Amino acid sequence: MSQLIYFCGSMRGGRQDAALYARLIKKLEAYGTVHNLSDRIGDTTLTVEILEVREYGREKMIHDKDVRMLEECNVVVAEVTQPSMGVGYEIGRASAMKKNILCLFRPDSGKSLSAMIRGADNGDQIVVKDYQETDIDDIFKDFFAKDEL
Repeated sequence: MSQLIYFCGSMRGGRQDAALYARLIKKLEAYGTVHNLSDRIGDTTLTVEILEVREYGREKMIHDKDVRMLEECNVVVAEVTQPSMGVGYEIGRASAMKKNILCLFRPDSGKSLSAMIRGADNGDQIVVKDYQETDIDDIFKDFFAKDEL
């Protein structure tokens, strides 16, 4: 059964990982339809400054649309290496909705993962994986095998 996958990645919090997001989204498409800005999250031409200009005054619409997509999805995959308040908010909302969530963190980035994300890992509904990009195929395979709906 094809799943609806909500992908989270930093937009206004920093665009350093946009190309990585595009590669992750492409791999996720093997497991279902990727929901949420998949054409924008991986767009390396969109800077924080461009996003702020384009989205000014549209915050309520963006919020409501993203929450609606969270409600519709089967699972959430969040790349959490680049700190983002929005991604943390989406993870919190998805958790409250009892969605299965995979958080991906690259420890070699030199950044520290929030204790609120790492501490939420319960090995079931919320799974946090430290990874290198070369590990992602196995991580997705294991996560989606566990999560067959």
